Amino acid sequence: MSASGGTKAIVAALGANLAIAAAKFVAFAFSGSSSMLAEGVHSLADSGNQGLLLLGGKKAKREATPEHPFGYGRERYIYGFLVSIVLFTIGGVFALYEGYEKIKHPHEVEHWYWPVGVLVFAIIAEGFSFRTAINESNEIRGELSWSQFVRRAKAPELPVVLLEDFGALIGLVLALGGVGIALLTGDGVWDGIGTLCIGVLLVLIALVLAAETKSLLLGEAADVNEVAKIREAVVDGETVTRVIHMRTLHLGPEELLVAAKIAVQHDDTAAEVARAIDAAEARIREAVPIARVIYLEPDIFRTSPTT
Repeated sequence: MSASGGTKAIVAALGANLAIAAAKFVAFAFSGSSSMLAEGVHSLADSGNQGLLLLGGKKAKREATPEHPFGYGRERYIYGFLVSIVLFTIGGVFALYEGYEKIKHPHEVEHWYWPVGVLVFAIIAEGFSFRTAINESNEIRGELSWSQFVRRAKAPELPVVLLEDFGALIGLVLALGGVGIALLTGDGVWDGIGTLCIGVLLVLIALVLAAETKSLLLGEAADVNEVAKIREAVVDGETVTRVIHMRTLHLGPEELLVAAKIAVQHDDTAAEVARAIDAAEARIREAVPIARVIYLEPDIFRTSPTT
């Protein structure tokens, strides 16, 4: 799977969220709707999240240093994890608090046309952003289901934007439902219930994002298909006869470390083994271009004696 950063999707989401956040705060000022306030904070948090993803992508491009010899590719994972924290604390927890306060101290939604109009506009804008993220993801998703794509993607940006946009769309529908029922019944408690539902949704999405980015931070191996390609590329059937054992690790979304112990013929000279290792490294890079750091240790393969 290609590890695209999905910059186009991030920029589209950032533009949409900034416009939506401004509109929601205006609607809150005129209507007093807590759903509008919670959604405004949500969109503002999402805008900050997209900024974090862009910053992480920029920092990850720095050259390796003696202190960080494998480079800064994992910066993208760190900023992806920060996004989940921001979404949980600023988006989810604030919405839960605001919903609780609204239920405890309800008041009628004023100037209903402001929140309803803004929510309709926001659904259209978020739909555009979500469609952009889907199109970007489809270019690298292959035959994977959406849940598999989110779990297996090595670049955190597209899964983050996808889940954020999905959560935003559902949250907008919940906010529209809360405001609508509050207007029909004249009971502002429904606005608070809609806000609580938004908070629960954001917390759940934040937990999913945290779990996935934590796994990337801990260090994930290459995709199963890539591991198979590397194993096939290593063995030439002449000097390199088999892979004794191998480990892979993503140093970043687009950089893979490969470490393997390979079996060579017992009577090969050091020069022949060195040439075989160089050739094997070239085959690996051709089969899996993101395999940029490769360590191959030659050894004599011995089968265990039978008893």
